[in-house]
Amino acid sequence: MDELTADVVVAGAGPTGLMLANELALAGVDVVVLERLAGRTGLSKALNLQPRTAEVLDLRGLLGRAEQRSFTTVPEGHFAMIPVSYAGWDTRHPYQLGIPQAQVEAALEECLAEQGVKVLRGHELTGFAQDEGGVTVTAGDVRVRTAYLVGCDGGRSAVRKALNLPFEGFEGRGHGVSADVLFRSAPPGAPTEWRSMRDLVRSAASPGSFVGLIPLAEPNLYRLSYGDRLNRPADLRAKVTDDEVREVVRGRFGDDVEIAEIRWASRFSDDARVAGRYRVDRVFLAGDAAHTHFPAGGQGLNLGVQDAVNLGWKLAAELKGRAPAGLLDTYEAERRPVAEAVLANVAAQTALIPATPEQGALRLLFQDLTAIPAVQHRLSGMVSGLDIRYPSREPHPAAGSRLPDFPHGDGHVSDLFHKGKFVLLSTTSVVPPHPDVVVARVAALPWPDLTSVLVRPDGYVATTTDSVGDRLA
Repeated sequence: MDELTADVVVAGAGPTGLMLANELALAGVDVVVLERLAGRTGLSKALNLQPRTAEVLDLRGLLGRAEQRSFTTVPEGHFAMIPVSYAGWDTRHPYQLGIPQAQVEAALEECLAEQGVKVLRGHELTGFAQDEGGVTVTAGDVRVRTAYLVGCDGGRSAVRKALNLPFEGFEGRGHGVSADVLFRSAPPGAPTEWRSMRDLVRSAASPGSFVGLIPLAEPNLYRLSYGDRLNRPADLRAKVTDDEVREVVRGRFGDDVEIAEIRWASRFSDDARVAGRYRVDRVFLAGDAAHTHFPAGGQGLNLGVQDAVNLGWKLAAELKGRAPAGLLDTYEAERRPVAEAVLANVAAQTALIPATPEQGALRLLFQDLTAIPAVQHRLSGMVSGLDIRYPSREPHPAAGSRLPDFPHGDGHVSDLFHKGKFVLLSTTSVVPPHPDVVVARVAALPWPDLTSVLVRPDGYVATTTDSVGDRLA
């Protein structure tokens, strides 16, 4: 058996695990990534990056890699397939970036390789044991001694199950299917480009059901989504057959619409669950290992990537010996409420798939309400992640909020975060409070009454006061 050592072992090489590994490597942390599969699947799966995730990637100089692999931008999101604009938010990225999950993973793994970290593929985590000094992780013929283990291994997480943690929430009644379908020619009424949420083909064949199409990068290739929130098959893990997909297409578009190829199809539930704890001593959970939900609003991948960025700098600070007491506990304290809020808005979205005439009337009323700018702003903030604000001891509204990007020098202040360090922004001359803090003088701050803000590596304001020493990690 091969014996390895590492500061952190990340189980799972999806977007969450790869983003976390990048954060750790950037901070000089020795990280090992274990992946069950022998190679990347290449399956599209999730299709978007939300505005806040685009901002987070921009903080690390990674957004350009994603943009090169993307196939569209969409200037709005949706809530229960009702378009909601991002226009009212102070962001340089008021759009969804259309990009398959496989391409997100490719971009992140490429960056990880440039930092000298390889993913150990074909190495499924088969067990671990932790003690006061660390964790011993076993993955096939490899054993790794590490300070911390992070389970980023999906909704059926082996790490979470080994911890015997409850997966709290509720079991839904329905199901959905996502499939990438290549048609001989575009179905009637289907757009050929994804430029808006307003002109996508979507319909309900029966109460509680839904069918939708999103055009992808290749001509006549579409993401087909369908399901029923009132009924689910006896076996949710049963393979989605070609006949099932073809029957749905015929029922919605007629017998004349021909399918050339079904490239991928997967069934999912409408269960909503969150792990009872995100941390058990030296073992953490992130991404779908910590929370799962119906994929309404395109939030899942984004939630996991933001988990990773929140946890990454905190683990690095702990390992480097510069973390204040309790810093690692703030990961769950900050991120679990965000996941709970997403689960709540997803439940509301599924409730707006009408199963009765009364619910149909409620949806129409809700759709009318979304024309009110304040309602648009509230809903778009939910699904985009732009409304996230972490608890703070300080009363100023800036504390705990995200830093809006703004011009600085020849670029933007987001450029100052590329090394994953704290950034002190000030309108006056300031002596660097710590060698690991980037200091920049700016003409003005987004909050006119402030002269300085200390911003965490993940882009959230740590403090608005001049006494920044005790806030550094």
